[in-house]
Amino acid sequence: MYRQFLIASSAALALGLAGCGPKAEQAADSVANSAADTADAAGAMAANAQADIKQALSATPTGQEFANRAARSDAYEIAAAKLAQTNATSQAVKDFAAEMIKAHTESTAKIKAAASKASPAITPDPTLTPDQNDDLAELAKKKGAEFDGDYIDDQVDAHEDALALMRDFAEHGDTPSLKAAAGEIAAVVQKHLDHAKSLDK
Repeated sequence: MYRQFLIASSAALALGLAGCGPKAEQAADSVANSAADTADAAGAMAANAQADIKQALSATPTGQEFANRAARSDAYEIAAAKLAQTNATSQAVKDFAAEMIKAHTESTAKIKAAASKASPAITPDPTLTPDQNDDLAELAKKKGAEFDGDYIDDQVDAHEDALALMRDFAEHGDTPSLKAAAGEIAAVVQKHLDHAKSLDK
């Protein structure tokens, strides 16, 4: 909006100056270019400010928060995969769902073991959020090809979120045992994300 205003204002000035001769026309061009550059700089500053705010709002979770989020993520993945085994049409989607149940059951065990080694020990809370429950309820209403498409789209989003969580905690987390587990799980989540994206195509 700000960029459009600057350029529109400079255009009006340029039109006014253009009638005064070649030198004035050159000056008008210079004014227009300067305004465009200023607008671009302002736009870049705004984008950087938004990125800074987003980073500030997404601070690395504590060990307890991380364990809870990881546990909820695993519980959601397993529940969604069980729906896929009954509601999906594609065998490839059903195979992916079976892989999710196995992998996220293993991930749950790994997080629990790592959390128990923390000092003081941490107990992960796998209780799903209202949004996760709503997503599962919507998914349960679908069948066949519609289910396949929505389930895989959801899996891409869920694994992108999980990967960001694991990588962030592995690098910046405050609980050594959970940091190590997050680093190991991140590699597995990356494979799941790549698989989901290949199915999404």
